[in-house]
Amino acid sequence: MTDRLEPGDAVNSGVGTGAVPAVQPAASVAPRKAFPARFVAPLMWGAALNPINSSIIATSLVAIGLAFGVSAGQTATLVAAVYVASAVAQPTMGKLATQFGPRRVFIAGMAIVVVAGFVGAFAPSFGWLLVSRVLIGIGTAAGYPTAMALIRQRADGLGLGIPGAVLGTMSIAAQVTAALGLPLGGVLVGLWDWRAVFAINIPLGVIGIVMTLLWIPADAPRRRDGGRELLSALDPAGLALFAAAIVGLILFLQGIRQPDWWLLALVVTAVSGLILWERRARHPFIDVRMLRRNGPLVRTYGRQALTQTAMYMVLYGYVQWLEEGRGLAASVSGLVMLPMTLVGAVAAALVSRRALVRGPLIGSAVAVTLGGVALSMVSGDTSVVLLVALSLLFGAVTGLTGVSNQAALYDQAPASDIAVASGLLRTSTYLGAIVASAIIGFAFPERATDAGLHGMAGVVVGLGVALLVLVLVDRRVPWRAR
Repeated sequence: MTDRLEPGDAVNSGVGTGAVPAVQPAASVAPRKAFPARFVAPLMWGAALNPINSSIIATSLVAIGLAFGVSAGQTATLVAAVYVASAVAQPTMGKLATQFGPRRVFIAGMAIVVVAGFVGAFAPSFGWLLVSRVLIGIGTAAGYPTAMALIRQRADGLGLGIPGAVLGTMSIAAQVTAALGLPLGGVLVGLWDWRAVFAINIPLGVIGIVMTLLWIPADAPRRRDGGRELLSALDPAGLALFAAAIVGLILFLQGIRQPDWWLLALVVTAVSGLILWERRARHPFIDVRMLRRNGPLVRTYGRQALTQTAMYMVLYGYVQWLEEGRGLAASVSGLVMLPMTLVGAVAAALVSRRALVRGPLIGSAVAVTLGGVALSMVSGDTSVVLLVALSLLFGAVTGLTGVSNQAALYDQAPASDIAVASGLLRTSTYLGAIVASAIIGFAFPERATDAGLHGMAGVVVGLGVALLVLVLVDRRVPWRAR
């Protein structure tokens, strides 16, 4: 481990209530030297573990069901476990990073990933697999908010503006790894068996820890707060109310065909309690007073949730239709969607270089709308070439939206709240995924059909139009982030 700063390394700014600010260097370092590859690499690695684990499990669900004699519905909980745990843990890890230091929390998250890998690889029962996936969701949730905090500290410490290229690289890494999760999972299951998709987290976590210890400067020393002060800073009551609201909403949406209305009542009660509590909390878990004053940031979360609802409907619903409605093999449907990742990466790179926001968001909304229209016209006779072209359109959406909303958040969130704010952006993504799964359940009650796909396409068109209106009428959406 090295705590020594070399040329081009920024001094940690100590943002957060539990850290002591360090001396700031002069703002004379070029952006490229300020963010060398050795600094960015561990952050990319940690932030990518969550998206890759969200998809890598898919190819092993059948084998897991056979191994433990459980139904497809039960194995599906392994997918939902990561989303539920991550939706709650993302802002939680941001809060912990503010209090204890982002590097410490980043390393702790990677350690949890390693433990989760061992639990899953040697699980004696299905219940232990569920524990492993929850731990994976919690551990990998540390990657993105702490990475954003470290990037912000470094940029602010050197007096730099928004590091668009670095944010673009983070977004591209998440997109690419999420797409690679499916083929990687297939290779691992083929070489070993389903336990490999859990065991792979052991070396991934260890590598993340080693890179962080070697290449990320240590956090500033923490003040030794008393137990009562520390408990107040972490706001466990706010965390519990937030968790109750998120979990209740997810469970309600998953059973939307036969809704449990008491869950919706639980959500309303938890949200109401959260708002009342956080308005008076000394160190709120979710600073509702700041959010009330910061309309642009709240609208960024809304755009992210709506866009991701449309995207996950395509990622899950369209792929399911390719196999059941169009009759393509699973390997072929994966290849149809693979170019989408490449287009998304190129679009993200182009947008991030200039920290563009408004233009790409308009383009993304138009692409969602046109994609929904195109989706309503496909059928079981549509050629594979046209199906690939359709996936490319949504690839542009991923590249344009992810980086732009990320840049907008960086511009809109106070530096002291960047970790929690970044976690909430990822939570917005997970909520979009859960809403999308509920819509897909309505569209495909038994199997994926042309009629169901066309009904889903109508929702996508509506989402695209709503996004376009939201961007056009919002004068606080900048053309470029500052």
